[in-house]
Amino acid sequence: MPRPRQTRSSIPTTRGFFVLVISILAAFGCADRHTDHQAGDTNGPQTTAAVIQTSRGGDKLAEIATLEFVQATSTDRPVIALDPTIEYQTILGFGGSFTESTAYVLGQLSDEKRQEVIHAYFGPDGANYTMTRTHINSSDFSLGNYAYAEVPDDIQLEYFSIEEDLDDIVPLIQDAMAVSESGFRIIASPWTAPPWMKDNNAWNDGSLKPELYPTWALYFSKYIRAYEEQGIDIWGVTIENEPLGNGGQWESMIFTPASMAEFLKDHLGPHFERDGIDAKILIYDQNRDHLEEWADVILGDPEAARYAWGTAVHWYSSTVDWYPEALNAVHERYPDKAILHTEGTIDAEVPVWHDDDWYWRPEATDWGYDWAPEEDKPLHPKYVPAFRYARDIIGGLTSWLVGWIDWNMVLDTEGGPNHAENWCIAPVIASPETDEVYYTPLYYVLAHFSRYIRPDAVRIGITESPESLMVTAFRNVDSSIVVAILNQSDSAIEYAVTLDGRQIETSIAASAVQTLLLN
Repeated sequence: MPRPRQTRSSIPTTRGFFVLVISILAAFGCADRHTDHQAGDTNGPQTTAAVIQTSRGGDKLAEIATLEFVQATSTDRPVIALDPTIEYQTILGFGGSFTESTAYVLGQLSDEKRQEVIHAYFGPDGANYTMTRTHINSSDFSLGNYAYAEVPDDIQLEYFSIEEDLDDIVPLIQDAMAVSESGFRIIASPWTAPPWMKDNNAWNDGSLKPELYPTWALYFSKYIRAYEEQGIDIWGVTIENEPLGNGGQWESMIFTPASMAEFLKDHLGPHFERDGIDAKILIYDQNRDHLEEWADVILGDPEAARYAWGTAVHWYSSTVDWYPEALNAVHERYPDKAILHTEGTIDAEVPVWHDDDWYWRPEATDWGYDWAPEEDKPLHPKYVPAFRYARDIIGGLTSWLVGWIDWNMVLDTEGGPNHAENWCIAPVIASPETDEVYYTPLYYVLAHFSRYIRPDAVRIGITESPESLMVTAFRNVDSSIVVAILNQSDSAIEYAVTLDGRQIETSIAASAVQTLLLN
């Protein structure tokens, strides 16, 4: 999507002393701030609910209560009524992206700090990410332009090599694999083919030459095999990151729905079949405002649809609308094809350093605040960063998304490095100069979903829910139930949860994300 080229802004100079090891232990520890035991009858199941909260008031994945369900009675509180007999989509997972920028910034830290961050993202007591993404060839969040086959007219890709990734992205993925106990899936996306394959012979804009469709399909295959040789399994690919383009500001390659369908059904899909590659193929990979058009052209073509596992979407067309109508419509028309969110970030902003409260205030803006057409301005107001993440995830999951992948996991204090000066915010900000790491509230918000809603969880029914809260619920494979709740108001809200004729009563703080873990 077209995001404007940014200029470097001044960076906050305040450096708080942040001892992360202690914070992580406190955030993820089991000590409750208080424990409410509600006396219940002893005839039914003694279901308990741990209440975990991240709030503007300072909670960071804090377990603030443990409650016992009691026999349901009338209550004056608004009710969240759970019905596990109603089932919807199965979840893949949640996570972030292995970019060259993230790998580079982590590589500038001490070994101790680098490993600390990897554990915070992939360790079982951290965010425990299970869904990730990386880029094929360079992206704007690389140190510069590169491809794996830059020798012109190398049609058979005899000089193909992922050497560019071997000193940063590959070691980072391998180290994350060593930390993760549950494992994680990787989706790989190209921003562009090498310039010699394109009709404009440039990194930015232009389209793939039709006569090189077979070579570009072979490129995907060679990439997947090369990563396999490094012990890394690529679970899936998207055909093109943002095929509508980005205004020519950094690496991009234009597809139309029709040309993507042609490439998929006549080249990439058959090539994967011939090579025995079982990586999933996702179409589109851009904003939800054009989702229906792309799905109808590609998924509506039976020859193309048989190779498409699903559709990838981003969030940049709005900071307030997760496009439930489009998501629901595409699911209803193509219920056997999953919809996965593959990129979202707070763009057009330089990271705010060691100021948690900023991430809970409506001061952030995105590219569209200044650059969107006048008729689209209402879609790009100032917003609360923590709300933006939680709103999009809860709203998207309620509208059939099967997972949600963040963009860069780590950036520096300028929001890079980015060779196109397209500064963004990451959940974790690092200062290599001082070997400091700042875990923003966004990290904790994301962990509410990634840590508790595990792969193969199933979304369950909510038959009643307060209008003042955003809510979604899931049943994990271990039978635990996870309820994710967002309170965007300035006041705490009391509520009750009912399940199988039993209930608990509790509350959520003002400006807070909350997880109920029912066992």
